[in-house]
Parts: sequence; structure tokens; C-alpha cells
Amino acid sequence: MKKIGLLGGSFDPPHKGHIYISMEAKKILKLDEIWWIVTPKNPLKIINPAIYKERINNCKNITKNKPIKIVEIEKKINSKFSYQTINYINNHYKHIKFFWLMGADNLINFHKWQKWKDIFNDIAIVVFRRHGYNTKALKSHTSHIYKNYKIDRKNLSVDDFIKLPAWTLIQNKEIKVSSTEIRKQRELLRFKN
Repeated sequence: MKKIGLLGGSFDPPHKGHIYISMEAKKILKLDEIWWIVTPKNPLKIINPAIYKERINNCKNITKNKPIKIVEIEKKINSKFSYQTINYINNHYKHIKFFWLMGADNLINFHKWQKWKDIFNDIAIVVFRRHGYNTKALKSHTSHIYKNYKIDRKNLSVDDFIKLPAWTLIQNKEIKVSSTEIRKQRELLRFKN
């Protein structure tokens, strides 16, 4: 069975942290592919991101020569929420095992996502450590609710994720970069010029 990691987000802008967790997921879980799902609009973000096409092009440029595929599923199916996207993917790609990849910062507020429990029950969740967020993530509402489904094994195998819900926190090297920080730096440069 083919194994694919899904990394969703605004990618405003995409950066080396996105590349790093994608490549780590591919290596650790022995995935066949990584798909980046660029969302047209993130319902949890107040500020509108850069133009969708610009973000798609930035993702294509940064992933050139990398085993990462940029997919526009959310735009195609007009999905506003991750659970809709996951539902569509699970129904249209029945012979693929999918893994939802995300940073620890997302786990903190995961319980605010639409139908968040459905997501945990429908796809394997792989969380990556992020500087400044790990302790809060492990104390989060979601982490508490799903504590009995956490996989704490060093040598992960796809077999660990056969029965859902199942999730893990990868003990990865932390990259101190964020899209928010990059946008702030750009604004400072614009302001100075």
C-alpha cells in the first residue's frame, strides 16, 4: 500500500521548516510521497494570506528537485476545513495510507478545528516539535483527550498507525523559523525602505 504524508497550510510563505518536516516524515515513516495541501483561506487566521496563486508558485519553487508534490485539492473541492479535505482524500484514494503532518503549535489549538475528533479518527497524526510550543502541545486539550492513542516508540512503523486514532510526536531537531516571522521581517524591510 502506498504511503503519503499530507502537510496542509497557508504556506505564506513556504520555508525551510516546511521542507524539513516533510523530509523527516518521509525518512522516518518511509513514505512514498509528501503532498503539500495549500489552503485557499485558513478559517483560523484573521489576516488574509498572500494571493493563492502566488503561494502555489512559491511552494513549487521551494520544492523544486524535492520529492514533494503541490496539490490543489482544497481549491478543487472548495474545502474550507481540514476534515472536509481528509474526508475527500480518504474516499477518493482508498488504496493509500495517509498521514497528517503538523507542527506542535497546531496541536495546541487543534480542539478549535472544525470536527477535530473526526480528523483524529480518520487519519494518522504525526506532530513535529517546534521551538517554544512543545510543552503547551503536550498539555493541550487534544493531547489529553487522545493520550491513550499516542505512540511513543523511537522506531516508528506504518503498522503502528493501522488502528485509528493514532498519533505521535516526533523528536525532531527544531528549526526556528515561521511564516509569521518571515512576514514580520518583510514588513520591517518595507517600512525601512
